[in-house]
Amino acid sequence: MGFVLRRLSASLPVLLGITVVAFLLIHLMPGDPAKVILFGSNAGPDQISALRQQLGLNEPLWRQYFHFLDQLAHGNLGTSYLTQNSVAHELVSRTPSTLVLTATALLVAIVVGVPLGLIAGVRPNSLVDRLARGFSFLGVAIPYFFLALVLVLLFSVRLQLLPAIDDGTPQALIIPAVSLGWGYSAILTRLIRGRIIEEYRSDYVRSARARGCPEWRVLLRHTLRNSSIPAITTIGLQFGNILTGAAITEVIFGRAGLGSFLATSITNKNIPVVQGAVVLIGIGYVLLNLVVDLIVGAVDPRTRLTPAIS
Repeated sequence: MGFVLRRLSASLPVLLGITVVAFLLIHLMPGDPAKVILFGSNAGPDQISALRQQLGLNEPLWRQYFHFLDQLAHGNLGTSYLTQNSVAHELVSRTPSTLVLTATALLVAIVVGVPLGLIAGVRPNSLVDRLARGFSFLGVAIPYFFLALVLVLLFSVRLQLLPAIDDGTPQALIIPAVSLGWGYSAILTRLIRGRIIEEYRSDYVRSARARGCPEWRVLLRHTLRNSSIPAITTIGLQFGNILTGAAITEVIFGRAGLGSFLATSITNKNIPVVQGAVVLIGIGYVLLNLVVDLIVGAVDPRTRLTPAIS
């Protein structure tokens, strides 16, 4: 329990920093939300000024920020400028689609990256190892959005096997998830390969072999367990990156998720939605890292004694 409380207390400054970034970035961007809302209505300067007054945009930034914090403290993310709906409702209704895409992409990364890195690490400089290194090089070098377009051209346009635009079917999730998870599977492959090779050279592995321990036991009980800690940490960190990449992927494939909604809200300078989305993503990222810390603590109890630094 003390371990969890230490991690949560260390996360409070991070959450506060997220609110500052979410607030300042959208307010410092060029554009007037009042003009965006009244665009096409032939509104005059007086109407625009009145709307700015109504939305509280004429107040000093520091006062707007503290009003934003007060709303957060009461669990209120505000009201969308464009739809007049609750921001929390708007975000929650779109979050499941983004989480499904992100979790599926992460699953692709784990299912491909972990076994490939394991096999390559067990047999370094073999044909499988060379293929794994080539795969990891391509995975890091090719941007996921470019890979997405190539996969659409191949499987949707040429072969007509998978839909290019999201239509709500499970098949429509395959290309976005593969294109998003490809690069992260390459990162896992490189990480696990290096760790397996390093652990195989350690003294405790030599001792286990000298005692007559079967090779599969050396790999699974000793080597893989010690190699899993940096892999688990990397998976947790990459989840946040995948969540960020999901925004672009949703735009490419027309998915009605949190990322595409955030991109549209930034264009329209829908301040409450942008602030609420950034804070929601930040909280999710902090909670995910807490879960990763708990998993690492279960695998290696020594890490529970390490003071929280982030």
